[in-house]
Amino acid sequence: MDFAYTLTTDKTMEQAVSDVKARLQELKFGTLWEFNIPAKLKEKGVDFQGNATVLEVCNPNRAKEALEHNMNVVYFLPCKIVVYEEKGHTKIGMVKLTLFMDLLKDKHLKDFAQEVEETLKLAMDRAI
Repeated sequence: MDFAYTLTTDKTMEQAVSDVKARLQELKFGTLWEFNIPAKLKEKGVDFQGNATVLEVCNPNRAKEALEHNMNVVYFLPCKIVVYEEKGHTKIGMVKLTLFMDLLKDKHLKDFAQEVEETLKLAMDRAI
């Protein structure tokens, strides 16, 4: 998948989510929101048998820096890391931030996005 960075782990969903959050915190990224997709769909009366969680994550200082440079960055915040089960395996992934920032045609933001993307990849790598 060229649009995403995805890893496979032998950990359970719960352990993978916990480990991703811990590794993000070590790198100064906090979890703003944890969205459990099956639970939310059930709440809405829809039965979904899959297992997936979306973590919305942010480093407030980096977000401020990007927003002050170009307010259009607001369309891409916060960053998302997903943890889901597929064919008996737990996956951890994210859409590449650099793809979003390319849309703004701004060299500074492209470099910025590359730095943030590498930090998020590092957190994911350490979580597996």
